[in-house]
Amino acid sequence: MTPSARLAAAIDLLTAMEATPRRPADAVANAFFRERRYIGGGDRRAISTRVWSVLRQWRHIEWWLDRVGVPATSRSRIIAMLALSPRPGEAPQDLFAGDRYAAAPLSAAERDLAARLRGQDLIHPDMPRAVALEVPDWLLPRLEAVFGDDLAREIEALSGEATLDLRVNLLKTTRAEARRSLAADGIMAEDTMLSPWGLRVPGRQPVTATAAFKAGLVEIQDEGSQVVVAAADARPGMRVLDYCAGAAGKTLGMAMTMQNRGHIVACDVSEARLDGAVRRLRRAGVHNAERHLLVPGDRWAKRRAGSFDRVLVDAPCTGTGTWRRNPDARLRLTEQDLAELTVKQAEILDTAATLVRPGGRLVYATCSILREENQDRIETFLRASPHFRRAEPDAECGLPAGVAHEGMIALSPLRDRTDGFFAAILERTA
Repeated sequence: MTPSARLAAAIDLLTAMEATPRRPADAVANAFFRERRYIGGGDRRAISTRVWSVLRQWRHIEWWLDRVGVPATSRSRIIAMLALSPRPGEAPQDLFAGDRYAAAPLSAAERDLAARLRGQDLIHPDMPRAVALEVPDWLLPRLEAVFGDDLAREIEALSGEATLDLRVNLLKTTRAEARRSLAADGIMAEDTMLSPWGLRVPGRQPVTATAAFKAGLVEIQDEGSQVVVAAADARPGMRVLDYCAGAAGKTLGMAMTMQNRGHIVACDVSEARLDGAVRRLRRAGVHNAERHLLVPGDRWAKRRAGSFDRVLVDAPCTGTGTWRRNPDARLRLTEQDLAELTVKQAEILDTAATLVRPGGRLVYATCSILREENQDRIETFLRASPHFRRAEPDAECGLPAGVAHEGMIALSPLRDRTDGFFAAILERTA
């Protein structure tokens, strides 16, 4: 595709996203490209990069468009982005070529828009702080309470490009052997700092096309998520429950630390997610896992009360720690969403706690950076559950010393170069 055709496709993709504002951008993009299979891999990456750059600067662009009195549309957002953050060799009038497959030429008003914004800084001193930081107005005080004076730097890290991390599958290989296999396919990786099984790959590379991935030697998983797996410390011979398993990413990791010995159950309320886990489990060579669909009125949990050595609750949350990957999530998140999620988290945590045997451990995790979903949730739970206490991760789990503080782990992109993850390790007393 020509640069002009890529730009036209980016405008079309943004338009599709604006038409379904509550749907995640990556889901819209997947459907968009599925319907246009003629768009090759390189073109898809270029189009997505363009669109995601707009999503990351959404409030900045809207503020500038409002300042110059231009309605915000997919086309005007792209024009504004080209003017405010110009790339070498990308003049708006050249990209809006008007020929076949290209966007229509700039109108007089659009040329004026580009001229008025050209040379301006993306962030203006007159912007309200929430706009300058690209966060919802209602969320700003909560973020200030978490990060204090470091908020601007933390948000900058949360707004950058996400890392591409892999978890080495020790059921099939070692970290050194996986690194050599990736190198044979031209992908150089380095060891991660926190996860004892992690590899980090620079840039966006086609990992899923490598022999290492196809053979189940590696799995794509953010290092922060791998740290949660390590904190769970599931060991051979244990009975383990992944209570909100989704597509079973953490189930795979715990099956690995169990060396395929013992029993692990992956539960979720979504049949589609659990069905999607089957292929991943098979590729990884996992044999000790079963799946269970949670349905309303299900008495499964009551029948298994107090029977698990480890229960991992990867709770549904706001996902504020994943803004590097999902910048559009900032635009969809509402205060009501947070209120509803904290109620759901409390209910899930209470149910999961009944499944832990005396002496066993409950690990509560989110990919959120908000106190309401993390530290406050744990403190509320512990006040109502005197038979649970905080516990430090055992040295054998492989985590570096000091990563946990009073039984809790809080990771951030700025300090840890991971997504924003939280985990609390709780032990049930006799």
